Formats: sequence, C-alpha cells, structure tokens
Amino acid sequence: MASLRIALAQVDTWVGDVAGNADRVLEWSRSAADAGARLVLFPEMTLTGYPIEDLALRDSFARAAERALDDVRRRLVAEGLGELTVVLGTLGRTPGGRATNQAVVVRGGEVLARYDKHHLPNYGVFDEYRIFASGTAPCVVDVDGRRVGVVICEDIWQDGGPVAQLAAEGVDLLAVINGSPYEEGKGHLRAELACRRAPEVAAPVAYVNMVGGQDDLVFDGGSFVVASDGTPVAGSPQFVEHLLVVDLPEDGDPEPGLLAEPMDPDAEVYTAVVTGLRGYVRKNGFRSVVLGLSGGIDSALVAAMAADAIGGENVVGVSMPSRHSSEHSRDDAADLAERIGADYRVQPIAPMVEAFEGQMDLPGVAGENLQARVRGVILMGVSNREGHLVLATGNKSELAVGYSTIYGDAVGGYAPIKDVDKSRVWALARWRNDSATDAGEIPPIPESSITKPPSAELSPGQQDTDSLPPYDLLDEVLDAYVEHAEGREELLARGFDEAVVDKVLSLVDRAEWKRRQYPLGPKVTALAFGRDRRLPVTTAWREPKGSTE
Repeated sequence: MASLRIALAQVDTWVGDVAGNADRVLEWSRSAADAGARLVLFPEMTLTGYPIEDLALRDSFARAAERALDDVRRRLVAEGLGELTVVLGTLGRTPGGRATNQAVVVRGGEVLARYDKHHLPNYGVFDEYRIFASGTAPCVVDVDGRRVGVVICEDIWQDGGPVAQLAAEGVDLLAVINGSPYEEGKGHLRAELACRRAPEVAAPVAYVNMVGGQDDLVFDGGSFVVASDGTPVAGSPQFVEHLLVVDLPEDGDPEPGLLAEPMDPDAEVYTAVVTGLRGYVRKNGFRSVVLGLSGGIDSALVAAMAADAIGGENVVGVSMPSRHSSEHSRDDAADLAERIGADYRVQPIAPMVEAFEGQMDLPGVAGENLQARVRGVILMGVSNREGHLVLATGNKSELAVGYSTIYGDAVGGYAPIKDVDKSRVWALARWRNDSATDAGEIPPIPESSITKPPSAELSPGQQDTDSLPPYDLLDEVLDAYVEHAEGREELLARGFDEAVVDKVLSLVDRAEWKRRQYPLGPKVTALAFGRDRRLPVTTAWREPKGSTE
C-alpha cells in the first residue's frame, strides 16, 4: 500500500456566499490534486461560511447549501477530480427538519458519508446549541485502504463522545475540520488538545482551521498535523490561506513537512486585528475607510492597521482641530498620514461648535461631548458623501470605563482596537514600528504619538490621568474585574487601592449601555465586550462594599 497524501485547505470563506464558497472548494481541490493529494480537508461549514447564526433556521438557506453541495459533486467529476476524496463542512438537516452542523465526504460524484457535529458549544461567542441539533453516529470512511475518522471542532474538546467511539472502532487518521475563532494563546490550547487526542485514537490527527474575518470574529488558521504520539509533524502559518500537504505512510506516522514558526505575541494580535478589519471591509463591499486623526496613539495605531489591511491609499484621515487642539497633535496627524500614504484632510470644528454654543448653553462635560459629536457628524458626512467605512478608534480600556462619547467618537461601522487595552495599544505601536525598522521601512507611527501623555484635548491642558488612574494600573484592575469576573472583595485582597477599585468598578458598571451601542470590533482576547460578556443594562446590582462573610 502506497503512502496516502493528505492536504489541509486552510481557506477564507464568506458567510452566505454559497456559490463563491463552492468555487473556492473546487479551486483548492484542484491545487490539492495537483500536489498529489488523495484526500483534502476543508474547514467547518465551508459551503455556508461560519458562523451562520440564525441563517441556519431558514429553509431557503438550507436548500441553497444543498444545491451548492450538488454543484461541487458534479464539478469535481467534470473537472477530472472525481477520484479525490473531499471532506467539507455545510449546513445539514435532520429527518425532522432540524439544522445540523455537518461534515460531508464526497468522492466520485457521490456523497460517501454525512456526519453531524455531536458537541455543540454554548459558551463565549458560541450559540450552537440553540440553532443546531446534535449528531450521535460516528463517521469513518475508507480512503485508499485507510480508515479515516471525521469529527468537527468542539467534538475533540469534550472527553468521550465521537473521539472515544473512533478509538473503539480503530482509525488510521483522525480528521478534524474546524471553525475555531482566534484569541490570544488559543493556538497552544488547540495543539495541546490534539496531542492528547492522538494517543487516545492511536492515530495521527489532521486539524484544519479556517482563516479570515467574520463580523467580530477572526479565524487564524494555524492548521496542523500531529503524529500518533502527539508529536507535531506539520503546521500552516497563521492568518493566510494555505494548503498544507503531508504524506501518511503505509505503516507509521506522517512524514515531517512544513512547520510554521510561532508568531511573536504582539505580531499575532496585530495581525489578528488587521485580518478582522480587512475581512469586514471587503466582505461588506467597502473599498476604503475614513477615521479621525487626532495625533494620538489610538487613531495612529488604527490608521496604521487600516493601511496594512487595505492599503494606505484607501485610508482617509481627517484632522478635526478645535480651539483646544495642540499644534504638535496636528503635526503628528499630518506626519502619520504622510508615512502611510493616506488621503489627509483638515476640517476645523470651531465654527460648528460655536454655532451650537450660540444657541445652547453647554458647559463642562456637555461642551466636551459636543466637540466629539461634531467630529462624529463630520466623519459620517464624509462617509455618506464618498462611501467610506467609518472606523471608531476607541480601545478596550476606554470602552470599559465609558470614556467614549456616544454619538461622537463612538460613531462608526467598525472598531478595530475595541478588544485591545490601552497598555497593549502602546505595545502594538512599538512592535509595528520596530518591524518596519527591521524591514528597512519607515515606521508608520510618529514617535511623539507613542510617547506623549494621552489626552482627549477637549478642554485646556486636559490629560486622561486627570480623571483616570494611570493606564497600567487601570488595565490591571480591568483585567481582574472584566476578564476574570473578580469582585470588589477579591480586588482589595489583591492589594489594589480601595478608592481606585471603587472608582473603576463604578465607571465600568455605569457604561454598559454605551458598550451595547458601540460598533463591532475583532475579538482578540479571551473575553471581549459583546458576545463574550452579557450583562444587563438595567440593574441595581453593585459590588458590595462590606464583607460578605
């Protein structure tokens, strides 16, 4: 028996574009066959895109997915690929009409097997238990005399279930098709999990994952193959489409292949945001973006990310100085735009603000918010006139404590650094500049944007630390309270100052209504605002200030 060459097609699919996704299956199947593969694995829900959310409940969508599958079957044969075994994901239906998350095995123009995902995740960003029915039967298919077991994503995260069934039946390869969203550090968890499952089935594990951005999720790929003892054999690079080809000998484990190096943590997060932004822009039919350039670090980082995502020539940066804007901020904004090749414009807001103030008395915070709202009107006006997508530039720390003006700097269609705290914003800016220097390029972000004290510049001499703890301290408290759900008592036990804790908790709790109205942004941490953290807006609960003992 000859070696079995398998290919893992790490592709970027588009939710709802069943015809385009079918074309992608044909394109990458051809590449797999040209590389000598006899088996090609595609990600979870390949034909429909993922996640499809309540589209799963529409019969019209299910019919379209089934027609796309029929199209793939016929075209594989018509294009001389009939002997290739193709495993792909799609939307299935139970005999009773319930939707399923399904893997389909195709060869010779026929469907050899259908497998419905057993374990339906219902935590974090996942809501599959509500829309899908669970499968119960295992799936094993013969490919050139090899027994290949097929499972879907969450099925290997849970002990027992289909993996245990396959172990009992005996397989030569465990094929896992996945739509596993990115979050920092998750790649290690996937690899460690596969390393545990391989010895359980006494067979190599081939894990294929999708790439690309879908709303507030990013898929990083990182497909890989491990030997039967869990040893890494081959791995795809992250955040790019890729075909990973590995040979499975007659006896023994796969032969070593390409093994991509792990990414630097800052490079990984930065690239995840860029991937999410690029996917959102392109898949929603935009060609360009517009954002306010203040000269500060947040807008500078977002502009650099946008330039990396879609090209600097497709970025419109608008400086909107007020009477409180410093000269160096305006200079930094202009410098940034020149570095990334953006379309740079200046639109002073003082006359517009004065027009409002001439009609209304808006002192203090009301006046500060007015400036932000005028800027929001300008950006939306440019967007409406020219068709750009507006980017909101707020970071996770600001969003946590409500330091974004609703209908002001919170306006926009996408918020790239929504899940990046302020401390990480600085780190990512440093990384991006250093990577440019290492490549012999001009760093995109002016050094003064990174080093100057952060300020909204909405009043004379204003700095963020006038009303907030230093960001390194603030981010520590937020990490404990938001990411790890620690209460006031736990935070004080950690040694945080009582006044700081009470202030931060109060700000976070009061700002939930703002966060609900903020634009989508890519999830890069374990717990992002939005799908991951669902708290009531209307609630009387506050962390108790006395001991609960």
